[in-house]
Amino acid sequence: MTASPLLCDTALIFGRYARQTLRSKFQILFGVLMPLLYLLFFGPLLTGMPLASRGSSWQILVPGLLLQLGLFGASFAGFSIIIENSWGVVERMRVTPVSRLALLLGRVLRDAALFVFQAVLLVLAALVMGLRAPLAGILIGFAFVAVLALSLASLSYALAMKVRTPQGFGPAVNALTMPSMLLSGLMLPMTLAPAWLNVLSHFMPFRYLVDAVRSAYLGAYATPTVLYGALVAAGFAVLAVTVGTRVFRTAGA
Repeated sequence: MTASPLLCDTALIFGRYARQTLRSKFQILFGVLMPLLYLLFFGPLLTGMPLASRGSSWQILVPGLLLQLGLFGASFAGFSIIIENSWGVVERMRVTPVSRLALLLGRVLRDAALFVFQAVLLVLAALVMGLRAPLAGILIGFAFVAVLALSLASLSYALAMKVRTPQGFGPAVNALTMPSMLLSGLMLPMTLAPAWLNVLSHFMPFRYLVDAVRSAYLGAYATPTVLYGALVAAGFAVLAVTVGTRVFRTAGA
């Protein structure tokens, strides 16, 4: 398939799900509620604590909350495709000439756009509460949120296509997201943890994304930390989209 039909198919699928999202204002705002609660009730506890060699505690907390938004929101995106499966929507789409890659990309790009919008709302609230970060660092943070959302949504849809029931999907996602949050240092840097826990966290890929965004929020862009984070994010995205496309192509065959 050439690039042009793929782009047209992806735009068609993206438009369908984007219109659904725009009709549900509750979905747009509810997803940012949990990070906002952390920002309002957990953030003030960190004010004045020496969490970074320079900058403020907000520059440590907010990047973690941004990636928490992508982690939890995108990981549960598969619930929607379970409902569509039960209604036969996915099967009807799969018998059309639309490519399997476009069926996936249209969905995950909608998810990425949604979570970036929610990230903007979160950062605006953080600025009101005292966050001070360079514009370039904030934009880099949005880019990481988009890539993480795209990756995790792809894997979430793939898992949902295999599991097919909410009773199996929910516990499986929880079993993966909770250790990811705790070992990635979303709330506090893992350098504050005991040595064994800090070493263990290096096997969690999300840690590199969190560290990269925190470095960007401190104004340090051309650093190994940002480079490692970008490489891990890109590799994870390629792997996730590949897995998701293969599942869309073979599930139910």
